[in-house]
Amino acid sequence: MPRPDLSLGELSARDHAFYGLVWASTTLTSRVDQALTRAHDISLSWFEVMLWLNGQHEPVAASDLGAKTMLSRSQVSRVLDALHARGLVERSPSPDDARSVQVSLTATGRAAFTAADATRRAAIADVFDDLLNDDDIAALEGVWNKLKRAKS
Repeated sequence: MPRPDLSLGELSARDHAFYGLVWASTTLTSRVDQALTRAHDISLSWFEVMLWLNGQHEPVAASDLGAKTMLSRSQVSRVLDALHARGLVERSPSPDDARSVQVSLTATGRAAFTAADATRRAAIADVFDDLLNDDDIAALEGVWNKLKRAKS
């Protein structure tokens, strides 16, 4: 028996664009998470924390990661515990606040991030990089920047 062709019904262009963003996010997130887990036993939330740490040249306060990532403070704490247990991050006391710790990627963590990032790129190549040209990327950047500014 043929499956019915499902439809979202009548949507405004704005609603269609919104649900398109949700669909793209869900699809890409799932694809990347599965690839990272399969290849490196690293979840997407671990990767996100490592991404932010990889961009730093000095240790950062663990609490600052919660403000930058899409994770809660408790999630960041759990991710850092797991990354630390695997030797991917190191903790050091904060020079400014004895109650706080700073974190940074270890050399092993940087190597793991580099490998995981290559996996991420490969996982989305056919559904992102290969489909979008430089004008598409610039348009997306413009949209994301507007949306990020509204959050601030």
